[in-house]
Amino acid sequence: MADIHIEREHRMDFTDARKTAALWVQQAEEKFDMRCTYVDGLESDQVSFTRSGVSGMLTVSQDKFAIDAQLGFLLGAFKDRIESEIQKNLDKLLAQRPEPANLSSGETL
Repeated sequence: MADIHIEREHRMDFTDARKTAALWVQQAEEKFDMRCTYVDGLESDQVSFTRSGVSGMLTVSQDKFAIDAQLGFLLGAFKDRIESEIQKNLDKLLAQRPEPANLSSGETL
């Protein structure tokens, strides 16, 4: 199994970081057919994501985004390409100003 770990620091307030995470969830579901569950926390939020061949967690805190993903055997052969695409998409999201999003604690998207 191949593992991916990506961290990006940010300077948003926590509310905007949560909105950015909601945009990430929307893209993950629409573009990659992921099933995501968003759970609010006091100091960080966690988004678990899964689909055939991949599972992982996005952690959003006051100062950073961290993605940990595990790729199955078949997708492991494409680890470098997948990791590069995740980095590119996350960097693009972090460069944008988030639009308002409505997520309630524990909501499955």
